[in-house]
Amino acid sequence: MAKFKVVVTDYEYESLENERRELEKVGAELVPAQLRYASPEEIIEVCKDADGLIVQYAKITREVIEGLEKCKVIARYGIGVDNVDVKAATEKGIFVVNVPDYCVEEVSDHTVALLLASVRKLLLYDKAVKSGTWDYKIGKPLFRIQGKTLGLIGFGKLARRVAEKMKPFGVNIITYDPYINPELAKKYGAKLVNSLEELLKNSDFISIHVPLTDETYHLLSDKEFELMKDNVIIVNTARGPIIDEKALVKALEQGKVMYAGLDVTEVEPIPKDSPLLEFDNVIITPHVAWYSEESQKELQTKAARGVAEVLSGKVPTYFVNPKVLEVIKKEKGGALNE
Repeated sequence: MAKFKVVVTDYEYESLENERRELEKVGAELVPAQLRYASPEEIIEVCKDADGLIVQYAKITREVIEGLEKCKVIARYGIGVDNVDVKAATEKGIFVVNVPDYCVEEVSDHTVALLLASVRKLLLYDKAVKSGTWDYKIGKPLFRIQGKTLGLIGFGKLARRVAEKMKPFGVNIITYDPYINPELAKKYGAKLVNSLEELLKNSDFISIHVPLTDETYHLLSDKEFELMKDNVIIVNTARGPIIDEKALVKALEQGKVMYAGLDVTEVEPIPKDSPLLEFDNVIITPHVAWYSEESQKELQTKAARGVAEVLSGKVPTYFVNPKVLEVIKKEKGGALNE
């Protein structure tokens, strides 16, 4: 009989063998479910006696967490954990595990690809040629990449890799991130600016690399677009709601934003009536920046490994709620192996 029960609340993968192999090492049974659109009550019904959860899109709300009888760990397939109520989990002594390093190469590659395709208007030309138009003038104006300023909002691992990959193009790189120091930015060839306003006013290209939180929701809205240079290019491979899409549409209509490259949207899948679908100067990909065969395997393996670490009494390699250690040690008297 298995020592632990781990529920995968929802998943899009062809197989869960990577997870199963990791969990079997600690005597855990893997229970697959598909609860992406389930109500809190339905999620609780399946998960209430689970020792751990692995989550992709399902909403793990406070109500769900309070209904979990013995859960020790919730792992998210991904870097962001915005569909998990981290505060509620922490209060209940539950680790919230993520996988922050599985797709750094893929997302940085995708960011650079969206930026270069936008600067050179590749999809516009491709569409025109395939419809019978052979005319470079339809893309006017095009501007040289060299000498322009790339502003990175946030300077974590992904943004740093983007900086490294864009530096050979001869761009000046600036970043705004209140959690880093100028020396770290300089190490990656970037200059740390003092405010988001300063970044927006001085950037020809803007790329977003911050998590979705209450603080970053609609971080770029009407006021922020007004601060930007004319003909600015914006790339978002982070989270859709960081950009106020109504404000983006207005900026596109006014010509303030010359091009936008989006791997994420406020609602996913993007609604069929979204005005963004009508613009030839907007590239939209289906939240695919993270994906390669290699990164998917790494993601599945590491998410399960984080659960296995907790169930075996260890502090997991990656987790987003360090205060949970105080709750476990003080309130529950839990013993953890560092």
